[in-house]
Amino acid sequence: MKNNFLKSLFFIAFGITTFSACTKKLDVEPTNDVTSEVVYSTPLGYKQSLAKVYGAFALTGSSGPGSGDIAGIDPGTSDFFRLFWKAQELTTDEAVVAWGDPGIQDFHNMNWSSNNPMLEGLYYRSMYQISVANDFIRQSVPSKVAARGITGVDADNIAKYALEARFLRAYQYWVLMDLFGKPPFITDADPVGTIPKQIQRSDLFAWLEGELKAIEPGIITHRANEYGRADRGAVQSLLARMYLNANTYTGAQRNTDALTYAKRVIDAGYSLISDPRQLMLADNNTNTTENIFTINYDGLNTQSFGGTTFVTRASIGGNMNAADFGVAGGWFGLRTTKAIIDKYVTLTFNSDRRATFHTPGQNLDIASLTTFNDGYSVTKFRNKTKSGANGKNQEHVDIDMPIMRLAEMYLVYIEAHLRGATGGDATTALSYCNLLRTRAYGSVAGNINATDMTLDYVLDERARELFWEGFRRTDLIRFGRFTDNNYLWPWKGGVKDGTGVAAFRRVFPLPAKDLAVNLNLKQNDNY
Repeated sequence: MKNNFLKSLFFIAFGITTFSACTKKLDVEPTNDVTSEVVYSTPLGYKQSLAKVYGAFALTGSSGPGSGDIAGIDPGTSDFFRLFWKAQELTTDEAVVAWGDPGIQDFHNMNWSSNNPMLEGLYYRSMYQISVANDFIRQSVPSKVAARGITGVDADNIAKYALEARFLRAYQYWVLMDLFGKPPFITDADPVGTIPKQIQRSDLFAWLEGELKAIEPGIITHRANEYGRADRGAVQSLLARMYLNANTYTGAQRNTDALTYAKRVIDAGYSLISDPRQLMLADNNTNTTENIFTINYDGLNTQSFGGTTFVTRASIGGNMNAADFGVAGGWFGLRTTKAIIDKYVTLTFNSDRRATFHTPGQNLDIASLTTFNDGYSVTKFRNKTKSGANGKNQEHVDIDMPIMRLAEMYLVYIEAHLRGATGGDATTALSYCNLLRTRAYGSVAGNINATDMTLDYVLDERARELFWEGFRRTDLIRFGRFTDNNYLWPWKGGVKDGTGVAAFRRVFPLPAKDLAVNLNLKQNDNY
């Protein structure tokens, strides 16, 4: 059983602290006639309210899987990770989808506009969690806590909760920076009701760097927090990821910093689990040596049609047996492209255990994006435990989503070293390569030597190791292969054999709806 405060408090928190969705400004306050003085009057109230900040990751609304905090989008599709996944994966060689939902085919065709409802949903979902975090941080100021008669250990705990809320806010600002470039920006220092001003991408990077470094020394140390809550490893992992992509965000390389922060995480006592096929199972909450920060899903207590339920069930169709995956049925949606299968071209699928593809009845070539049998389906996510038992619910899965895990930090170290970082060495980088390869093959048969360890190798290895985990768009942009003609995949840009598209599509447009109500905002170029 998954035993952590998030699962037990989500519904309490949502019941006592419901926040209204608002597309005109970032900041919201508790509604339903429950004032902040009541909500935050006890230490338990603070912990329940922190659960709400976390809950905005995994739940779409306060009244079950059919409710939504975000106006203007189907609640079933408005879960954070479902929206983030579409933007990061459907725009790349890693995924296509058979459905005709409004705006969904725009991703792979790379012709999205500022009116795309799924981009709007992601933008507002990130802003919503920022809003909830801002409110919590405002209420956690020591003077307010003391005025409510909360002192001693309880006050110390609330101060630590505030650091976690600041991290969650920073993560969502990283999402907005990575995908939208220059979003609206507002913090707990701004009065409620302030119309957000726009922040430039490089300025947001600088703010995030300072904020995360301020959080780092005070937040609970590595692996010492309750499962599913942020700790120092999560903070350092986000910094490492940001530094690796700094050239995209600021025009300046920060590879030495990327390596430094990856090493801090690596040296903190994490280790890989033994079998990569157990990364995305119903009891992957036991993968505590590798998982650094997760979005927690539970088939009974955190139900939605997004998250890992979406990735698991949308991948099932054709002649696949849904019962083999611990779910009630498939949604006949997601597959991968030949460009990813080609990453294993010199191998048999049984050699690398990360090659989790279903091929019977599926065509390698994609003649039609909207035909499920075109493209290999993916079996990485299973609502089954390590022992083979089903998850608790066959409609909504128990699989937690690792947002950060140790394997990513190994790959950050390797890439940063190859890009000229100081403070590392080739022997250590190669050893990290081969830790992943040995785990993938179950032996040293797949290990590489120093001459194989190139940047091209790293990009392909990231595709194998982090497949369908929400990295691919960011990776391809960093390597200059997202919009360019130098790397094509089936139906890139809406052409069967693939084509390059304009460089401005390396960043998504701000939603037209938000520009209409916030005159502080200026659209990204060429949208």
